[in-house]
Amino acid sequence: MPAEESGQSAVKLRVLAGVDEAGLGPLLGPLTLGYAVFRSRTNEPNLWKVLDGVVSQKPSDDPKRFVVADSKKVFNRTPKGAKRLEATALGFLALLDPARSVVRSGETLMRESPAELAFPRESFEPHPWFTRLPARLPSHVDGPTLELRVERLARALRKASVELVDAGVRVVPERELNQSFARTENKSRTSWEQCAAILARVWALHASEGLRCVVDRQGGRAHYGGLLGRLYPGAAVELVREDDGLSEYTVVERSGPRRMQILFAEKAERRSFAVALASCLAKYARETAMDAFNAYFRELSPTLAPTAGYTTDGRRWLEDAADLLARLELPRECLVRER
Repeated sequence: MPAEESGQSAVKLRVLAGVDEAGLGPLLGPLTLGYAVFRSRTNEPNLWKVLDGVVSQKPSDDPKRFVVADSKKVFNRTPKGAKRLEATALGFLALLDPARSVVRSGETLMRESPAELAFPRESFEPHPWFTRLPARLPSHVDGPTLELRVERLARALRKASVELVDAGVRVVPERELNQSFARTENKSRTSWEQCAAILARVWALHASEGLRCVVDRQGGRAHYGGLLGRLYPGAAVELVREDDGLSEYTVVERSGPRRMQILFAEKAERRSFAVALASCLAKYARETAMDAFNAYFRELSPTLAPTAGYTTDGRRWLEDAADLLARLELPRECLVRER
């Protein structure tokens, strides 16, 4: 059962939001978070069902339909997997552009999608690989062909009375991430710190309509009431349930119209279309960043094999790159995760 269908609450389910992250576990590269917010005027809360003709959870349905699912299903390190992920990420982001253009740059993706969630430019400067972000996206799919697919998607959304009203990514550069680890002394608290920036935006912009927000739950945290109370000091937070891998709360503004039902769930991308899309957006941003990382170091050492940054291969890469890194004298906190 999709999460949008679960639970009982006084909150009217008119706006459906989802948040997910990519890259909390790796040794190298940034942490990225994605989010998506849909306004739906249909009685059917399962957006996969509503949009069945243009979206799918099955990778085999690409390119006839946009694949919206856990990014681990959507993406693999093959040309086909890269095309599939890019089509989904840029295709949905194009819905926010009045011209329906899918054309972006790596810089735009990292720092203007949306700008309000981006770290300042100086946070990226200690990491020279961000200068190798692609000048033009898409990198893997044909832009005009994708724009035609986006038009079909837009028509299907209009017909279903569904609108993507907000979506994007938050990219946490490596040094910022290490500084957060030092501040929180805990990966879970760092993850929450970054997620909270998105939840604050979603609450401010969309909760006045009545909001259902689903967040993919990472780590062992099961209790979020205190965190939500500190994030929304002007609201009353009420526990609905904390059981079976689910933590659910209502948040109601004391002197305003904002109301939200928020669910933290394991494997939330299986329950919520918005979370699945957020997963794809986060993954696409991280893969774009890692492509730039590998391009930068490959220019300096053409024989250096690329890495996705995960622990085992990240250690291999650090060993292979040891002489180069010694010459570059890069501060370790700008390159390697402390946790």
